[in-house]
Amino acid sequence: MARWYLIAGEASGDLHGSNLMRGLFAADPGADIRFWGGDMMASVSDGLVKDYREGAVIGFSQVLLHPGKFARRLEECKKDILAWKPDAVVLIDYPGFNFRIAEFAHKAGFKVFYYIAPKVWASRENRVKKLKAYVDKLFIVFPFEIPYFTSKGVDFVYKGNPLVDAVDNSSDVTEGLPDKPMIALLPGSRTGEISSMMPVYMELADKLHSIPEYSDYQFVIAGAPSRSEEDYSGFIGKREHVRVVFGNSYGVMRHSKAAVVNSGTASLECALLGTPQVVAYRTSALNYIVARMIIKVRYISLGNLILDRMCFRELLQDYFTADNLLHEVRRLIEDPLYREAMLAGYDEIRESLGGGGASEAVAKAMVEELGNN
Repeated sequence: MARWYLIAGEASGDLHGSNLMRGLFAADPGADIRFWGGDMMASVSDGLVKDYREGAVIGFSQVLLHPGKFARRLEECKKDILAWKPDAVVLIDYPGFNFRIAEFAHKAGFKVFYYIAPKVWASRENRVKKLKAYVDKLFIVFPFEIPYFTSKGVDFVYKGNPLVDAVDNSSDVTEGLPDKPMIALLPGSRTGEISSMMPVYMELADKLHSIPEYSDYQFVIAGAPSRSEEDYSGFIGKREHVRVVFGNSYGVMRHSKAAVVNSGTASLECALLGTPQVVAYRTSALNYIVARMIIKVRYISLGNLILDRMCFRELLQDYFTADNLLHEVRRLIEDPLYREAMLAGYDEIRESLGGGGASEAVAKAMVEELGNN
């Protein structure tokens, strides 16, 4: 029986952490798991130390604005690890926090696994040295990471991508969805993202709703699990053609004619669900300046990165306008050749991610790795 300490700091990490926990219990039935995460991980087992929703931050400027909160959470986590003495610390994405824990845990003598690699291939390549120094085994989830980490001499395991299982095993729930044609809006989960994205989303909804052939459409916001109705209502106002649905993001995406997606996990989920999409993103001027200085990749969307070409549009920063979104959403719905080409790209994305069972395979590999040392 091994003691596992898992750390996830956002919604996607909570999802992948929950599936990894199921895999760990299957591979190590007597496993004892303590974790930082959310409701999905808590639904698998007791052992929640801290809910990620209590301290989520985004971007360079947000960390600068809340240094005390960030430091306190780090110290709390370190003290809890020392007190509990796990056999392995498993870090799930969330690099700003987890790199610091990796260094601490390694120096304290704990085995360190990193699940879902930090995107060092996109920016901050100097972190590769930290992966080598502080992480005993890296577990990657994208095929394009294989040659990259091989070239850097990082010890890794690749067992496919856990999102394939998450999407394919999800229930097709229509409860709460309108009985009308839908356009999905996914503004992200953090306060800064919502405040940046929602005004433009609402302008898009108004412009499209005013076109006669779209007057029956409903614009459905997939509410983030860390948010409440109040986080969106101030932006929505009295618009009857806009609603928020919580707890059914896959249903919102699956049943929509098109989706406008904040970059990240949701974009790849749309591809696996087969929903035509446009990625839209805007951040603060400071974050954008910093990002332009350090980001090396051509695309910000995982699907486009996997294909190494533009499968779907990315409207970023100054290009993220209601008029540009309007043009792109109409094209997604009205141009069958454009839509079919995108869906063909989706098939390539799915094929490149391998089959199912990634979470279980990763968990088994972790148990074996722990047993070999």
